[in-house]
Amino acid sequence: MSERTVEPGPDSPAAAAQRSRTAGSGVGVLADKKKARLERLAQASADSGGVSLLRDAVRRLRRNPAAVTGAVIVGLFVLMALLAPLIAPHDPVIRYPELTKDLTTDTIPGARDGFPLGSDPLGRDFLSRMIYGSRQTLFVGVLATMIGLALGVVFGAIAGAFGGWVDVVLMRVTDVMLALPSLLLAITLVAMASSSSQWTVIFAVAIVQVPIFARLLRGSMLAQRESDHVLAARALGVRQRSIVLRHMLPNSMTAVIVQATLTFAVAILDAAALSFLGLGDPDINRAEWGLMLGVDGQRYFDVRPELAYYPALAIIVVALGFTLLGEAMREAIDPKNRR
Repeated sequence: MSERTVEPGPDSPAAAAQRSRTAGSGVGVLADKKKARLERLAQASADSGGVSLLRDAVRRLRRNPAAVTGAVIVGLFVLMALLAPLIAPHDPVIRYPELTKDLTTDTIPGARDGFPLGSDPLGRDFLSRMIYGSRQTLFVGVLATMIGLALGVVFGAIAGAFGGWVDVVLMRVTDVMLALPSLLLAITLVAMASSSSQWTVIFAVAIVQVPIFARLLRGSMLAQRESDHVLAARALGVRQRSIVLRHMLPNSMTAVIVQATLTFAVAILDAAALSFLGLGDPDINRAEWGLMLGVDGQRYFDVRPELAYYPALAIIVVALGFTLLGEAMREAIDPKNRR
């Protein structure tokens, strides 16, 4: 009689041993591949001398189309603001006879020779006012953001460094401010002033941004309080002030600086909204996109809607540029997104 080979069943000890050997070999292969990959990365890092966090973030920003687009928009905006006297074809304050001769309450001259965008309601070159408006918009946005950043860093550093009742009081104040819509809070602050001006707009927009920076920095510093280098400094007897200023604060500022880029776009929109509502700078000779959109664009929209279209489009494009750049910077420095 011929001998029959008995195959082990799926639940037999032999089958279980075979599956274990197969799984073990698979895990071993994956471990070898991972080890080889780590060795290649280590060798590449050693050959290049190591890659710092800043260099890695810059490299990732250069590969991000959104970051490149935002950087180009922001760069063009800053250049136009800085070189406005050289770029603008005419003085933005002078009323030109070529434009005023055809200017009536129902007619505002459009494009013509020497004036590509035509006239504003007072017979001034609209293109020159748009170019000079970038300077004023940049000035308001930068100053409001810097003031809000400085105050937010002070409050956030105090709350994150000391904790206790100081942290509770400061955070409850920021919670109240964050509970109110930013534009409504800015309108309230401007309305409390005796008279509206450029500086009331700047300070109102700055105060609105303070709780955002304060809460962000406070959270970062709370995470730093239990880190190894801070615990080591405390164990060595380093003073609390030195620990806060030399260890905790510098390591917590990266996210705050990135947030400032995003907040700049919000500051431009809030300042433009205040000017649109008639709470901004009352000086009609000062060219500012929000003021141009609110005063001229709204009043003469039926006569010449381009007076509203161009400032609105400029505000949207610039805000989009800062938003794209800020979001890309936030993703580039986030350790969770590193590959």
